Amino acid sequence: TFQRQLQQSDCQNALMKKVFDTHMLFLQINQSAAALKHVFAALRLFVGKFPSAFFQGQADLCGSLCYEILKCCNHRSRSTQTEASALLYFFMRKNFEFNKQKSIVRSHLQLIKAVSQLIADAGIGGSRFQHSLAIINNFANGDKQMKNVNFPAEVKDLTKRIRTVLMATAQMKEHEKDPEMLVDLQYSLANSYASTPELRRTWLESMAKIHARNGDLSEAAMCYIHIAALIAEYLKRKGKINMFKTNCVSINVI
Repeated sequence: TFQRQLQQSDCQNALMKKVFDTHMLFLQINQSAAALKHVFAALRLFVGKFPSAFFQGQADLCGSLCYEILKCCNHRSRSTQTEASALLYFFMRKNFEFNKQKSIVRSHLQLIKAVSQLIADAGIGGSRFQHSLAIINNFANGDKQMKNVNFPAEVKDLTKRIRTVLMATAQMKEHEKDPEMLVDLQYSLANSYASTPELRRTWLESMAKIHARNGDLSEAAMCYIHIAALIAEYLKRKGKINMFKTNCVSINVI
């Protein structure tokens, strides 16, 4: 009934946000496995009908959906895990098709970001979550329509990166009482995302919090300066500011 209104401004509008938030409520409030099956079916229809809402403009809706689906990938019900994994695979495939079969860069970034948040919020990463990652890889390997494009390789790379984050986090947990080692591991993780400023910023902020907690304020300040440099570089490349004539190098003085 409201399709025309929902599609206004490439699906970036207040009504779309309300409809999306209603869908998300069904995942945020505990449901039975039978009810969740219908929620996942509704979401598949929703993503299929309004891909612009997720893969164009602001990334907020894409990030929120990735977060909630990943949470369901860690669900205690095997059927819910399978349904969530299938929805996630469908979502990535839609992203690939929307980008004219070039990449899944947006869902890749938002999924890694959601994993990083979920590690802190819900402690994911056990056998249930690993099982869901295996299901997603199986979907990619068995998808005959995608056999001659680079989509299966992109899915495999994404699941591999998620496992790397989970492994690094497990190591961090082992060294949580050794602040230097903990920060060293976080620094390595931040560097591994040198090509993805948004994720690098996430881990640098996490490092800054550990430093501040330990009373190492100058080290915390260095992390924030590094974040400022990343943002300055990004804004310079986007042509948003003129004050940094030599990009992030200007911040070296500080």
